[in-house]
Amino acid sequence: MAWYLVEIRYVQDKVADVRPRHREWLSKHSAEGRVAVAGPLADNSGGLVLWQADDEAALKELIDDDPYQREGVVAERTVREYKPVLGAWVPRA
Repeated sequence: MAWYLVEIRYVQDKVADVRPRHREWLSKHSAEGRVAVAGPLADNSGGLVLWQADDEAALKELIDDDPYQREGVVAERTVREYKPVLGAWVPRA
């Protein structure tokens, strides 16, 4: 398993309508342990999600099913593998 930081930029005129479906979808993945933290940027231009997945291909399959992605809210998306070292939610070695 690996961690990935996913950042998206919104198509502003679509985000408000789709946000409830997006949050419901993220809540499901959070409850299943795949999402560590998620939320919009303070200026509401986009958002960040810290995901755990088997690999980048598995992650892409997950995030391609996001209502934001399916319904045209995502103007831009970046995915970077992340190596957590410290923090309250990081398992101790």
